[in-house]
Amino acid sequence: MKEVKLAVIYYSSTGTNHQMAKWAEEAGKQMGAKEVRFRRIKETAPQEAINANEDWKKHHEATKEVTTASLDDLEWADAIIFSAPTRYGGLPSQVQAFFDTTGGLWFQGKLANKVVSGMTSAQNPHGGQETTLTALYKTMFHWGAIPAAPGYTDEVMFGAGGNPYGVSSKAGVDNLDENIKKAVAHQVKRTLQLAGWIKKGIQE
Repeated sequence: MKEVKLAVIYYSSTGTNHQMAKWAEEAGKQMGAKEVRFRRIKETAPQEAINANEDWKKHHEATKEVTTASLDDLEWADAIIFSAPTRYGGLPSQVQAFFDTTGGLWFQGKLANKVVSGMTSAQNPHGGQETTLTALYKTMFHWGAIPAAPGYTDEVMFGAGGNPYGVSSKAGVDNLDENIKKAVAHQVKRTLQLAGWIKKGIQE
């Protein structure tokens, strides 16, 4: 883990995925990642749409100083944790727009062998979390990246999120509890372990 560079990249409208990403950043540092970058995906929604939702507006204002994710962050990282809410069972347009800029890195093979993992949230317990994460991993397969889904590799996954593809939660920061925080930490640990093994294998 000590040689792994971790990027935690999130999109969040009202704060749920921001908090999960913060927990992932914290876990990465505690577990001894060589370096951790915390990045947000650029908000592209019209300001009038943001203003129409008080929680969205408040979160947007509170986090606008967070560094925006760039292609350099993807190239730099050995491991990447993504966190984003579902949109009708798929990725938010903000996230897809970011992914749509990665063609140059993909063509050069610079995204191959990155170890990636995803987290998500939805308005209700069955609001598309699993399909959102599989949509995320579909892009990762095209990159040649290696998904590090948590599966049920720790007992915490049976009581938090209940999702083998990645930690998921009902939307709303108030719905995030200690069990979900522990599940996030386990997912980060698994991602860093796999990235460490991959990096060691490539170096050898």
